[in-house]
Amino acid sequence: MNWIATQTHRVFTALSQVFTAQLFELGGKPFSLSFLGQILVLSLVVLVIARTISEWIERRLLVRVELGTRKAIATVIAYLLSAIGFLIVLQSSGVNLSSLTVLAGAVGIGFAFGLQNLASNFISGITLLFEQPIKVGDLIEVEDLLGTVEKISIRSTIIRTLDGVFVIVPNIRFVENNIINWSYRDPKCRIHIPIGVAYGSETVLVTEALLAAARRETGVLSSPPPRVWFRSFGDSSLNFELLVWIDNPINIDTLKSALHFRLESELRCRGIEIPFPQRDLHIRTIKSIENSLTQPILGENGSTKIPNQNGNSQELSSPKPTPKSPNNWTLRDLLRRVSYFEKCSDIELRELIEYGYRQLFPGSQIVCRENDPGESFYLILSGSVEVFSQRTGKYIASLHSGEFFGEISLLMGTPRTASVRTLEDTILFVIDRNDLQKVLLNHRDLADQIADKLSERQQALRNLGLLDDDGELGATPFVWIRKRITTLFGI
Repeated sequence: MNWIATQTHRVFTALSQVFTAQLFELGGKPFSLSFLGQILVLSLVVLVIARTISEWIERRLLVRVELGTRKAIATVIAYLLSAIGFLIVLQSSGVNLSSLTVLAGAVGIGFAFGLQNLASNFISGITLLFEQPIKVGDLIEVEDLLGTVEKISIRSTIIRTLDGVFVIVPNIRFVENNIINWSYRDPKCRIHIPIGVAYGSETVLVTEALLAAARRETGVLSSPPPRVWFRSFGDSSLNFELLVWIDNPINIDTLKSALHFRLESELRCRGIEIPFPQRDLHIRTIKSIENSLTQPILGENGSTKIPNQNGNSQELSSPKPTPKSPNNWTLRDLLRRVSYFEKCSDIELRELIEYGYRQLFPGSQIVCRENDPGESFYLILSGSVEVFSQRTGKYIASLHSGEFFGEISLLMGTPRTASVRTLEDTILFVIDRNDLQKVLLNHRDLADQIADKLSERQQALRNLGLLDDDGELGATPFVWIRKRITTLFGI
């Protein structure tokens, strides 16, 4: 037993000598394995305390701060507390920090030359945390990598792609490369949807189709309104571009897909062809044969006969054109039925279609209600509506194709003075407040007609308190209203 105790004592003595043996001296303090272990344990405790304090500050004190800014502040606090705590551990352990200045300089030089990439990423991380060009939660695009920022650390940044894949990106890439930050300040942005149509397609119908698809997509903002650009004459197509504004860029791919589906449907409904590159082969020698075989022959009763392969003629009855419902008319045709626009060229109608849109209301549906804010001007393309007061329950007027309503609240800056309900299936041309000025600038006669019609509705003006007791408004209501239009729209 004495021998075992002796051997055990020798082992512990040897281990004690190993752990207490001086390895080197730094800052006037000898370092051993046991001393290094003590510093390591205390450093781990400092890191845990620093992280706990930073998380507490993030959860309790920075609740109202934006997510990205909150994460950046918490990260900087964690690093500062860790650095201060490590210095306190060294100082309390007897290490003279003032004597480490030269050593720190030498280590810094070696750090700069030997670990250039790590140093660059470290400095870049500090820059990202303080300048905050990107923050946690931002949707960014860098070098064909699109995703959401999940975490920003000193060395790298973690990005989660739209497919749910986490990518660790060195911070230096965010400093040296151009970054697209879709969430920076204002998330509202404009996207471009290119599309080509066949030569011979009517540009007015193409514009109507593209704008109709954009306005029916819920993810597209109504203000700023969508626009259509005619980009170029391509080899096989007329190249257009649809421009729409969105406020949720993280769903940009989903929105583009939805717009493509709607565009295909709108173009197909209007018979507009989406071409593909092709070559046409023309054989001149058989053209006369083809003409002779397909030349129609007029029958005795006025019917048409076409030769068939056997040399006999086949009689065809003349097809009777089926009348089109107003719901199937193009917006260009509907606008031309209104007196203000009947003499407009296709180019002028195309510009008009960009400022307004068609909306179909079934019979007995409320278009706008009394006391609601007035944000739109309505022009009746087909059908009819009834104007009435819900407050008094009185009928005011009936309006038909070519007439308009909604101008009072827009011009006076007041809520709706009456409610409007459709009497039958009605198609309205809706112009929002921001685009009404552009329409009136190009169509001065419509501005005069609005002033004239509004001056006739003196009872509505009297209810608003804009008429004198004797029913006069300055010189004449028309002059006052015309000046009001000039003041609001500069016309």
